[in-house]
Amino acid sequence: MALAVEKLLTADIFKPARYLGNELGSIHKQWDTATVRWVLTYPEVYEVGASNLGHIILYNIVNAQPRQLCDRAYLPATDLAVKLRDTNTPLFAVESKASLVEFDILGFSLSYELGATNILEMLDLAGIPLTWKERQGNEHYPLIFAGGQTATSNPEPYADFFDFIALGDGEELLPEIGLVLEEGKLANLGKQELLLDLAQVPGVYVPQFYDMAADGSVQPNRPDVPTTILRRVATPIPAYSIGLVPYVETVHDRLTVEIRRGCTRGCRFCQPGMLTRPARDVEPELVVEAIESGMRETGYNEFSLLSLSCSDYLALPAVGVEIKNRLKDENISLSLPSQRVDRFDENIAHILGGTRRAGLTFAPEAGTQRLRDVINKGLTNEELLRGVKTAVEQGWDKVKLYFMIGLPGEIDEDVLGIVETVRWLQRECRINGRKPLSVNITISNFTPKPHTPFQWHSVTKAEFKRKQWLLKQEFRRIKNLKVNFTDVRISAMEDFVGRGDRRIAAVIRRAWELGAGMDSWYESVERAYSAWESAIAESGLGWKYRQMEAEEAGEERAGEAGEELAFARSLDALELRLPWEHINTGISKEWLKADLQNALAAATVPDCSFDGCSHCGVCSIDFGHNVVVAPKEVPEFAGDFVPNTDRVHRVRVWFGKLGDMALISHLDLLRLFDRVLRRAALPISFSGGFHPSPRMAIAMALPLGVTSSGEIIDFELTQEVDLTAFQQQLSAHLPANLPVYRVETVDLKASAAAKFLAKAEYLLTIATSEDVSLTQWQTWVDAIQAQDAIWWEHTTKSGKKQMVNLCDRLFSLEVVAMSDRQTVVLRYVGSCQNDGTQLRPEQLLFMLAQVTALGEIELLQIHRDRLVFEF
Repeated sequence: MALAVEKLLTADIFKPARYLGNELGSIHKQWDTATVRWVLTYPEVYEVGASNLGHIILYNIVNAQPRQLCDRAYLPATDLAVKLRDTNTPLFAVESKASLVEFDILGFSLSYELGATNILEMLDLAGIPLTWKERQGNEHYPLIFAGGQTATSNPEPYADFFDFIALGDGEELLPEIGLVLEEGKLANLGKQELLLDLAQVPGVYVPQFYDMAADGSVQPNRPDVPTTILRRVATPIPAYSIGLVPYVETVHDRLTVEIRRGCTRGCRFCQPGMLTRPARDVEPELVVEAIESGMRETGYNEFSLLSLSCSDYLALPAVGVEIKNRLKDENISLSLPSQRVDRFDENIAHILGGTRRAGLTFAPEAGTQRLRDVINKGLTNEELLRGVKTAVEQGWDKVKLYFMIGLPGEIDEDVLGIVETVRWLQRECRINGRKPLSVNITISNFTPKPHTPFQWHSVTKAEFKRKQWLLKQEFRRIKNLKVNFTDVRISAMEDFVGRGDRRIAAVIRRAWELGAGMDSWYESVERAYSAWESAIAESGLGWKYRQMEAEEAGEERAGEAGEELAFARSLDALELRLPWEHINTGISKEWLKADLQNALAAATVPDCSFDGCSHCGVCSIDFGHNVVVAPKEVPEFAGDFVPNTDRVHRVRVWFGKLGDMALISHLDLLRLFDRVLRRAALPISFSGGFHPSPRMAIAMALPLGVTSSGEIIDFELTQEVDLTAFQQQLSAHLPANLPVYRVETVDLKASAAAKFLAKAEYLLTIATSEDVSLTQWQTWVDAIQAQDAIWWEHTTKSGKKQMVNLCDRLFSLEVVAMSDRQTVVLRYVGSCQNDGTQLRPEQLLFMLAQVTALGEIELLQIHRDRLVFEF
């Protein structure tokens, strides 16, 4: 079952620890005891997927089901993908190392429009045909499905690739799917019968049971499936957020707990706000319990509270202070995603403070009050200024702001209003004696999304470029400002796919064949856009293939008149059938049309969580109602973390780095020890300053891929500890392949261990292409030791070349064993000093090459047996 992937996961792979599958929090179930075997995949590199909260929650929930096994897979980086193809090794799940084709069901998270090419890459690497038609009739392949926001909003561009699509929240839906599969397997049902059963589950859309009409709309092609498919809604369960603790640093390298799902602000551009209604607050007690237990179980030093609008969670100040009080002595920091600037006040500033103060991000979206009313942002100039000014008064000297260009109804005055807003904020927030406010701005390009009032709008690349140029001219005159613009090409690709119909599937496939993939990554944009341009040209559709936009093709639009024309055309298109109208999100098309009319009049709609009902239609038996937790009393703040810098006891630990732990880098190992100390609740001393860090030091970094039984790390503690108890606590929280051999007390005044390093002893396993006798190996070893000089050209850090006599760095060399006439184990002791004077294994291989006539010598394994001190 398991593939021999350990031969592929070597030190020449970038970050091989991505693929080990043995992180803290990973779940390893017995293959043979499971009736249904899942793989949940995130079609991005590991650092993105393993920190995605939805991925973690669903992985934990499926594994909590009896008789269900859930493994994980991620998009391999290019280096591993090449190895997989070169060796004809199929893509594997990280925990079981089983090929993806061996599982019963394979689920992809489709969270943004350009993720589809990554999915095709993963299917191809797994040896699975890309479309359901190509897989039809072959029971050998797993069921392939997708879920996530993009799949829910408009599954049609991807319909050819999936057997079914899960719409909405998956916490309750995936266990229901698992039960259908379990019963189907026991009844020996074929794939078609299983899919028909799944089509009866609310929230499951089986594209092959539906056909596309000439206008792009979708209708059932058989009577026993629903005409419309319901989006599923679930209540967040914070306990399932506690999961993976990756070895490598991820994009969100912290514990994340959801406090509120759904948003009723009604921003007209915002698809998540429309697709996640109604709003559902999590009980504060559950949030506090999840974070307190999660921080202790994971060892993270940072947590984040997640919501589309965290500050709309009215219990936020009380929850934040309560958590900070409970974790006061553990150097923990809190971060929040982009917040509503109108709700930012001293209470929220208070809980974000501390030694590692997180950055602040606000999203005004538009540069003028008129345009903020058009998009129903619900933010006034006064509220914007009050929020930013509060941040400055509370000690922040930098804020990040998000704006958009290309919004419906936007004119050049609104675009330039972004510049004026920044100038105004910097001017009004100036405080004598303090440096000026620094602003980091991201300018994104608005792209219309399905299920929003702006879904009928159209955009042009030329307008985006013109508006970006306008802003760049004005921003040059502003100091203390950093501006990032979203690449127009990415926006064009997203818009092309996001509101498409089934005709787009062939274009997606062709773009992937032409090299598209990782399309939204900066370094991939040039290649991806070229592939998409060619694929679209070959398809004959053109970038403007929609009925309304096709009518506009060739029209020149610029400035105020052009945008007003585009906005009016949106109204003309309201009666067109849309490819996603068979998806029942709970919000009626009539309400979206009426809200577009409100936008034209710059009329705002209330937030129904806190004001009057907006009559969007979502509140019902199918979707539930808003659940809003009232504000809680804020407990007395116990104070920010003050690092304990006392140095009372220093301990030196000898440990090993064995097996797959050899693929953990030095920096990742330090991060691992930091988290282990927290989980074990050991009294580590901290450094001072703005960024306190635990006082620990590894004597000599071990190269990636090298195993060892002689590693040394020093810890400085705030109190005396019993060495036996310390070793037991430390070992209990370390991976099995990081064994602790002994612990000793070291004088606090003694220098660091690295200062006394002199030598290191290595065991090298070497393979040759020829048969060699033990006697011959001994002759070569003697010859090396008899040499006075073997010269090696060394390049210093400054780039200078110097010749080094390797013989001066070799103290002993011997043959240890031979497993066969082509494999030998050598032991050598060489220099290993903190100043860089070392005899490295590859240098010893070079020495061997100077005295042997062997054509090829390969270093199979390196093991550092011990480090030697000289006092």
